[in-house]
Amino acid sequence: MPDQTTLILFKPDAVAKNLTGKVLARFEEAGFKVRGIRMMRLDDALLREHYAHVADKPFFPEIVEFMSRTPVIALALQGEDAIARVRDLLGPTNSKEAAPGTIRGDFGEDMMVNVCHASDSPENAAAELKRFFRDEEIFEF
Repeated sequence: MPDQTTLILFKPDAVAKNLTGKVLARFEEAGFKVRGIRMMRLDDALLREHYAHVADKPFFPEIVEFMSRTPVIALALQGEDAIARVRDLLGPTNSKEAAPGTIRGDFGEDMMVNVCHASDSPENAAAELKRFFRDEEIFEF
């Protein structure tokens, strides 16, 4: 499998609980390279774009409230088969179903409070990376 670059968002629970270093270390220990990293506050427009697939759902305001609690950390992460491997390291979206040893199994709480967002396909990774990074903020080395 070729190298891929994927987007990770450290969610407010990871930021508030000071888990970002521990989680980033797991990604690096698995052989991934950081190509870009930035801390930012997500505004309503960006959240509506990023969560467009659920923006019409009754729980969308809860997502906006949660994702606005603290700044998030956006990470462009590169590695072989990165999209699938990162999602394996994270575990299922619902942290209650995630096995111990996965990031969400060790640190998450539920469907929303689950430490990180990760791109789920090459197409979404490309779109999400453009949403959170300018071209000059992702580095080749």
